[in-house]
Amino acid sequence: MANNNRNNNSDDKMSREERGRMGGEATAENHGSDFYQEIGKKGGEATADSHDKEFYQEIGKKGGEATAESHDSDFYGEIGKKGGEATADSHDKDFYQEIGKKGGEATSENHDRSFYKEIGEKGGNARNNN
Repeated sequence: MANNNRNNNSDDKMSREERGRMGGEATAENHGSDFYQEIGKKGGEATADSHDKEFYQEIGKKGGEATAESHDSDFYGEIGKKGGEATADSHDKDFYQEIGKKGGEATSENHDRSFYKEIGEKGGNARNNN
């Protein structure tokens, strides 16, 4: 008796991967970017509802490690430059003053006088060496 089970790979005329690819292509032809944005938003909201801060920290760490393994310092320099340019294009002097103030306040709350002495000495030495 022949095996008519469609889940048996030897009887399949098309692999699961091929069926999935074709289904994805058909979906892309039938739906625009709004469709994908909406399902992405719903998926993100569902994930946010079921996961905590530590989950996001862990996946961020894994993503950062994977990116670091496959990119060099030139890559980071380039994306930093692009990010800086985009930020400069969309923010004014007041924005930079405000974030500088916040950064200074956070640093002063987390460091003591010896920290500032040490970074001052490093800065002075770097300037003297140039």
